[in-house]
Amino acid sequence: MQTIRRTSGMAVLLAAGTLMAAGKPPEANYDESKVKAYTLPDPLVCFDGRPVTDVKAWREARRPEILTAFETNVYGRIPALPTHLKFVTREADGQALGGLATRRQIEIRLFGEADAPRIDVLLYIPKDAPKPVPVFLGLSYGNQGINADPAIIASRDTVSTNGEQASRWPLELILKRGYAVATFAGADVEIDRHGSGTLAKKRAEGWRLGVRGYAARKAGRDAPADDEWGTLAAWAWGLSRAMDYLETDKDIDARKVAVFGHSRTAKTALWAAAKDERFALAVSNNSGEGGAALARRWFGETVAILPEVWFAKNYRRFADNVDALPVDQHLLIALIAPRPVYVASATRDEWADPRGEFLAALHAGPVFRLYGLKGLGVREMPPPDSPVGDSVRYHIRTGKHDITPYDWEQYLSFADRHFGHKPPR
Repeated sequence: MQTIRRTSGMAVLLAAGTLMAAGKPPEANYDESKVKAYTLPDPLVCFDGRPVTDVKAWREARRPEILTAFETNVYGRIPALPTHLKFVTREADGQALGGLATRRQIEIRLFGEADAPRIDVLLYIPKDAPKPVPVFLGLSYGNQGINADPAIIASRDTVSTNGEQASRWPLELILKRGYAVATFAGADVEIDRHGSGTLAKKRAEGWRLGVRGYAARKAGRDAPADDEWGTLAAWAWGLSRAMDYLETDKDIDARKVAVFGHSRTAKTALWAAAKDERFALAVSNNSGEGGAALARRWFGETVAILPEVWFAKNYRRFADNVDALPVDQHLLIALIAPRPVYVASATRDEWADPRGEFLAALHAGPVFRLYGLKGLGVREMPPPDSPVGDSVRYHIRTGKHDITPYDWEQYLSFADRHFGHKPPR
């Protein structure tokens, strides 16, 4: 049983266990008794020791320094980039999915140059819902993968087959609840580290072909600086560019955009919501280390194990000493306050450290309470398939590392409540 005490403005979590061997990347640990004692930075105490007692102090002092610490040490800051966005509709169909939706496929031209990266957004809008509609926005591994709709233009540099991830994108369920769905392939911004065939040849230096490579060339450098963005921050930047488009679409309620993700795209969604306050709600599904799970807990995935390319180079400095990190993932969730956040785990996904995800959601609570909002409302993990919480909500689903219709039912109901949304009849 973990106990909690306060000392010198820090929340101290005590657990039985041993320390990691110094100087060696840790093996994955799945034994709770081996989780070492760790101390979490208090969300309501500034780095210089000043207490945070109201929203004004949070907004003006504590939140900016936490955001900067994440940029410098974890995800990386975004270098100066030209902004010459242009939105071009490549295809539109008012009778998509058997008449259930309007489908639009929009090309976002990013920098006004022919050889610059571009983003291809796939958007489905429910036909029968009153306009404008709220929308769920998330990254895909290829637009063609989310549904077998033959009219979907395949995303570049992806290997997904038509409808390969359709079970993770239950379009009929979401559209009938009155929500639009928007997505684009992360590879539009930067090729993922995974792939085969021709992609396998590209992935090692894939950043050079994407937005980060473009930015480095413009700055006259061969690589991003140590405190500059990794892949996740680049993907999050891309989500903000999709948000730029959604603000122009008269059928979309840009005040009600939920950014979501699963696994590494959930890590991205949380950082996107922390950085861009236009996102009204955030959903993290099985995000694990670098997402919702506490870095200081030695369980499952660790900083030392994470792909280096996803993060700023500075993050690797903490691989053998995560206790030296000035931040941890409860502060990432806190950055999103007062906007609602849903964190979800799975019983068979120990790699993502479900308890670490729960604890991060729990310890973000003090910032939500500053706004007069309720957090999880419990201090112990709930049983499987028993969601808890209000503005911060959590569940652990029975099953494996995946995003399922059960998860989606929870996210849709969560959005209904916070958006004041009523599904069409």
